Amino acid sequence: MFRPLLQADLNQVMRIEADVYPFPWTRGNFEDALRAGYTAWAMFDTAGSMIAYAIAMLAVDEAHLLNLSVAGPLQRQGYGWKMLEWVAQSTRDYGARSLMLEVRPSNDAALRLYKRYGFERIGVRPGYYPAVGGREDAVVMRVPL
Repeated sequence: MFRPLLQADLNQVMRIEADVYPFPWTRGNFEDALRAGYTAWAMFDTAGSMIAYAIAMLAVDEAHLLNLSVAGPLQRQGYGWKMLEWVAQSTRDYGARSLMLEVRPSNDAALRLYKRYGFERIGVRPGYYPAVGGREDAVVMRVPL
């Protein structure tokens, strides 16, 4: 089941973030995104446990996927694909004609997902992400909607 991500969901979000990322978003990052009105969705199982969430920023005719995460134990089971499809359709419904994102080049699973979905590399942002011992570049990708 998909529904808008709410402030009340942030405890579950923060548990997933801390589990799946060495440099997770802060609670403040999520609160700011919700306050700014970014499109934010979560996927839940039938028991009400969060499976995945995503946040995208809409700008005229393009959407920027800021965060898409799947709970660690549930990764590689198709939930990332389902969440990505939901975000793509939702942002398309708001008028977006393309979806872009940044991803760590070291995040092989995410790169495979995005490439399989049809995202193409359009650039690199040097030193974009914090990393152990310094910074890591970001691969910038886009897919038409």
